[in-house]
Amino acid sequence: MVGPNGAGKTTLLRVISGLIRPRVGTLRYGGEDLTTVPPHELPALGIAHVPENRRLFPHLTVEENLKVGAYAKRARPHFAARRDHVYTLFPRLKERRHQLAGTLSGGEQQMCAIGRALMSGPRILLLDEPSAGLAPIVVRQVFELVRHIRQEGLTVLIVEQNVAQVLRVVDRAYVLETGRVAAEGSAAALAADPAIRRSYLGVH
Repeated sequence: MVGPNGAGKTTLLRVISGLIRPRVGTLRYGGEDLTTVPPHELPALGIAHVPENRRLFPHLTVEENLKVGAYAKRARPHFAARRDHVYTLFPRLKERRHQLAGTLSGGEQQMCAIGRALMSGPRILLLDEPSAGLAPIVVRQVFELVRHIRQEGLTVLIVEQNVAQVLRVVDRAYVLETGRVAAEGSAAALAADPAIRRSYLGVH
């Protein structure tokens, strides 16, 4: 999902994860209306949210943050296997597993936040501005990870300002403007659209 600041992208993710309740309408996932489900029960349904600015517990270690991600009853028996999988995806986290999350670099914190979300065994992963504030080389690593977890069969809904980069790793894209979908289609089609290229890619 791309669009200008204030278009409602982050708000939409917060609605999906139950942090904001919609005033009207329904939100259906797997045939169930999520507006009736308490937010703390959503991870058990397979929804995980990596919020903007990561929101780690800075005074807990990397591994303790991962353990928080596996708090749901159905996730607890799989803690060790999922932790090891996260460490396979992010070898740096394994090296830092006993380090306080608040002392990690920005890129390492983003890895930890994504890893924590994966600990619940989600079917859909919500990523809000995962490249924000990161060095270009780390941004490439983050998007390569998105590509990898998609190949594992996980659905990823990503909000991103780095439009050129994100269109290279997603299947479909939606342009949100003032709370409404202004354009949608395959990533390739939107990347080739002259209006999208002018407005978001800086190509004339």
